[in-house]
Amino acid sequence: MKKELEVGIKHTERKEVTPQDTAAHYGSGTLEVFATPAMIALMENTALKTVLPYISEDQDTVGSEVNIRHLKPTAVGQTVECEAILTETEGKKLVFEVSASDEKGIIGKGRHVRYIINKEQFLSNLKT
Repeated sequence: MKKELEVGIKHTERKEVTPQDTAAHYGSGTLEVFATPAMIALMENTALKTVLPYISEDQDTVGSEVNIRHLKPTAVGQTVECEAILTETEGKKLVFEVSASDEKGIIGKGRHVRYIINKEQFLSNLKT
């Protein structure tokens, strides 16, 4: 049996910034610094991993909204730590506060919304 999904659960992920994580690589900028899209992907992944232990095998979550501020640059080789905290649930809707930090402090923060979905039903929508 899965654990009860409750407001306040949290999860942390860490990653070292590589050249593939830079704005220059993503095409979202020209500098060799941690890209905003890479930071948002890390935040979404951290939120996903927060709730995976609480949902069944036939379920998943999908991101539907991000409201993120990227506050400071992070260099290649630095480690970024991301934390997601579930702050609200409304049926299948899950709301997270997310933040990312490097060795110098907070680099980004915001809000992320995900929805619990049934994998099979969700994928069947691709056929219609």
